Amino acid sequence: MDDTGKPGFIPRLKEAVLGSAEPPLVFLGNFEVEEEWAADEQGLPRVSASGGAAVVNRMDEFALLLGGKGDHVVLKRAPDPGYRAYLEELGLDLPEIHVAAESDPARNVSRDALADPALLRALAGLAAGGAHLLAHGVSTVEEELSARTGVPLAAPGAARCKAVNSKVYSRRIADELGLRQPGGWACDTLEELAEAVTGAAEVLATGRKVVLKEAFGVSGKGISVVTSRHRLDRLHRMIEKTARRAGRERIAFVLEDWVDKRTDLNYQFTVGRDGSAHFDFVKEAITEGGVHKGHRIPARLDDAQLAAITRAAEVLGARLAADGYYGVVGVDALVEPDGGIFPVLEINARNNMSTYQVPLQERFVPDGAFAMARHYPLRLATPLPFGRVRTVLGDLLFGGTGDGLLVNNFATVNAGAEPAAGEPFAGRLYGLLIAASADELDALDTRITGRLAELQH
Repeated sequence: MDDTGKPGFIPRLKEAVLGSAEPPLVFLGNFEVEEEWAADEQGLPRVSASGGAAVVNRMDEFALLLGGKGDHVVLKRAPDPGYRAYLEELGLDLPEIHVAAESDPARNVSRDALADPALLRALAGLAAGGAHLLAHGVSTVEEELSARTGVPLAAPGAARCKAVNSKVYSRRIADELGLRQPGGWACDTLEELAEAVTGAAEVLATGRKVVLKEAFGVSGKGISVVTSRHRLDRLHRMIEKTARRAGRERIAFVLEDWVDKRTDLNYQFTVGRDGSAHFDFVKEAITEGGVHKGHRIPARLDDAQLAAITRAAEVLGARLAADGYYGVVGVDALVEPDGGIFPVLEINARNNMSTYQVPLQERFVPDGAFAMARHYPLRLATPLPFGRVRTVLGDLLFGGTGDGLLVNNFATVNAGAEPAAGEPFAGRLYGLLIAASADELDALDTRITGRLAELQH
């Protein structure tokens, strides 16, 4: 139960996807599942780093805080003992942890699990108890994991999940439902893209910018902000040439006007198997260069703005249900400088970063308090134990009540360390900051940043 006496998020989620809050869930944090959905899609040029992939793949530890007693979670590696002790000191009933025998930094947790016969057997033993697999998002990899263990998915199949996560789908159903969105074009074919480029060139001629997006881009990847006709034409030629060379009959891109904003928003609703939709929350999203950095809670919206968001959630939920989707849905939106709302920029029909914060909010953020979810970049010379972080943070580490930083993922701190390499590496410390006021929250953030500087290489 939450502070109001109503069922908490996870029991509501179980009711929505399973029809009952009783069966156990097996949580799987396969972050950036979009990479699997995009595997056979036409894309834009991009640069990736193995160290970055290693950190993203250890975001799997977020799933540890979704489950409770009787549930299960699959992780690439066991949590740091000091970090696990800290969570237990907070009174959290953690799910049973299942760890892959070999953790490849370049693989996500689903692929690590598939490579471990003993883990597959252990998961197969959970099927008889009514367990269902609840992944961050469902691709063919998670379908294979379900098939090989006999643990059913608590979600639609991969094809359905991929379809409703396409930015082309988002744009077209927003148009269909009459939801306000930036001017633009959804492109399934080269002919549609050519028409969109012609229209976008007219936008550029007025001095405005446009943005070209892959249908399954994530975390700032697969997106290009375009300021000149020369750049637009070059991207168009590249896509057309690559598609024709590969013999592709279809593509999937969105081309949109670039719009000014005051605030990014993220809101979530949960669609049930019965077609119902429950509005979960809206938060201010903290982004930088199109990359998600965190959330501010609560969102600073007036009644009219909140009404626009909740209405969008209602009609989107009904439309997704009609298309056979059920489960968590996160939607990106924005507030314009004049206070206007664009209630749907893209739909993410999967878990979102904000999803993993909800059980902690329900338990530790009282009514009237303020919170901020964010991560702190770290540059380290050697792997860092949680005990060292605990010592450095001291009284700034959340202890169960009052103000402080509640660490909700420690695995990402050391994920980029290469064994025996001895080179400095980048890590991230994720947490939920809690304070009594917005000013105190900002002051806490500044103090934590200063303390963590002691750990930097």
